[in-house]
Amino acid sequence: MSLVILVLMIGAIGLWLMTAYNGLVQMRNVVKNAWAQIDVQLKRRYDLIPNLVETVKGYMSYEQEVLENVTKARSQAIQMKDVTDPAQRAQVENALSGALRQLYVVVENYPQLRANENVMRLHEELTSTENKIAFARQFYNDSAMRMNNKVEMFPTNLIAGFFSFKQASLFEADEEEKVVPKVKLR
Repeated sequence: MSLVILVLMIGAIGLWLMTAYNGLVQMRNVVKNAWAQIDVQLKRRYDLIPNLVETVKGYMSYEQEVLENVTKARSQAIQMKDVTDPAQRAQVENALSGALRQLYVVVENYPQLRANENVMRLHEELTSTENKIAFARQFYNDSAMRMNNKVEMFPTNLIAGFFSFKQASLFEADEEEKVVPKVKLR
């Protein structure tokens, strides 16, 4: 009788270990997939930017610095595409977002450019892509949080520590993006 109880207890512990380990592997893969979804949207943004720059280049003869900033920020972001640290990637991607915002502000000063159908279409596509990036970042952070909870909480933290599961870094906005913009109405 006690042998049966011992076997059942060992079986239950083994089943729990297997379930906990598989849950950690599943969460790690969800986090990897979420990171890949961010990369997909960033690649789309990288592909759209040269088209926008070329379209507005002819109209903006006095605004070359803005165009150069966008191009430079895009190049830096592409060079960082293999970096898996969200903090490093966020810094470069936020610089690119800032350069694009600066470009949009300049475009507003050129009525003929705002009316250009190609510019409007590219702007809409980039805006849509920026929204998709934001959603992908949110999904990644939600997935990373769930993974981090499993890695930190008892009793799965025992399995996580034994099998070297690590916490996932969050994709955070830089300090500049956290500042509330000032709106001035005329």
